[in-house]
Amino acid sequence: MAKQQKTAWFCSNCGTESPKWTGRCPGCGEWNTMVEEKLPSGSSKKSTFDRTHANEPRPISQVETVSESRIHMPSEELNRVLGGGLVAGSIVLIGGEPGIGKSTLVLQNILSIRGKRILYVSGEESTSQLKMRADRIGRLSDNCYIVCDTSLENILGHAESLNPEIMVVDSIQTIASDTIESSAGSVSQVRECAAQLLRYAKSTGTPVILIGHINKEGSIAGPKVLEHIVDAVLQFEGDRHYMYRILRSIKNRFGSTSELGIYEMVQRGLREVTNPSELLLSQSGEGVLSGTAIGVTLEGIRPFLIETQALVSTAAYGTPQRSVTGFDAKRMNMLLAVLEKRVGFKLAQKDVFLNIAGGLKVNDPALDLSVICAILSSNVDMPIPRDVCMSGEIGLTGEIRPITRIEQRILEAEKLGFSNIIVPRHNIKGFDTSRLKIQITEVAKVEEAFRALFA
Repeated sequence: MAKQQKTAWFCSNCGTESPKWTGRCPGCGEWNTMVEEKLPSGSSKKSTFDRTHANEPRPISQVETVSESRIHMPSEELNRVLGGGLVAGSIVLIGGEPGIGKSTLVLQNILSIRGKRILYVSGEESTSQLKMRADRIGRLSDNCYIVCDTSLENILGHAESLNPEIMVVDSIQTIASDTIESSAGSVSQVRECAAQLLRYAKSTGTPVILIGHINKEGSIAGPKVLEHIVDAVLQFEGDRHYMYRILRSIKNRFGSTSELGIYEMVQRGLREVTNPSELLLSQSGEGVLSGTAIGVTLEGIRPFLIETQALVSTAAYGTPQRSVTGFDAKRMNMLLAVLEKRVGFKLAQKDVFLNIAGGLKVNDPALDLSVICAILSSNVDMPIPRDVCMSGEIGLTGEIRPITRIEQRILEAEKLGFSNIIVPRHNIKGFDTSRLKIQITEVAKVEEAFRALFA
């Protein structure tokens, strides 16, 4: 009689193993994340303890520091997010929604690198599809080798024979190891393949770029241990109906997680946006219309100016509508309550529509002042001058609270030619404004900001 194959239940979120199914993971507490997988047959693994190993414990004061060897990527936006380039022996994970441009971003970068052997492993596309993508991008390279394979052992064999200086795996969820009996994309397969690729990267000094899928919640698909294994996790996000893409750093052992890169999707691939403020502001030559205000926001540590659009009209039905695009709906309702209670504007029976131009989603509280000024401008049908911008957080008492990195916001507004910026009072202490050409208007209450704009 054949011996029955043993199975166990693993959490797809954290990788916790359980002998039976449970509705809630005992490790991370998530619900309905347990999946059944086959256990490897045969005897248990031998201990990896080795008494002859050369490494010995030593004081940290005696450890010599060495500078990290980095590979400069052709995209300056990608270099900024990575912290200066691709570190030798590192493993980087790039995740994003389907069709957002992850493969295009990586392919157009590696095709522009000269003088280095690159191995591109594709588990999703054929070689002809990759050639068509390269032709569309308009870049071909003789030092970039492509192979379509989903076996981890075959991939490591190709890497050993080719000895590449950069390796790309697209995607990690399609790779499977012969030592694990479960299918590709399972918790055990993703964990084992990532661990083997990490071992290869550290032992050979070859940087490895992994492209990963995301689940419906927006996080990287597979076990959470995948994000712990890699050295850097980059999130490529944006709306496929808009042309802008944002590359964020969620984890980076070799740089800051506050940096981000902005790209624009064009016919020939992704184009770097070095000055996003000029693209996010309206360049219409028509007269200034009411309901628009220019706010200075931050994404990470990068300031740029963005146009806030609002439309206030009398409610056609009994219940007024509140529609928001690119901004927190609950925060807008709070700002409307501040206008009603603290300033005296009656908006309870009016429809309010708010839109952040460019299809971006902004969470910076410093955009509050721009939001309420756009709403008031539309309500009284009075336009705000186009050479005025603003930045400030609104409190429940109607005060305008100080914000972070005010110097960078002011310098960005001056660089783009704005003549006046409204900021919170006492927020620029210690900042030398004598050499600035832009006029700085300090306000402490919402009423003062309105008088400065519409006096």
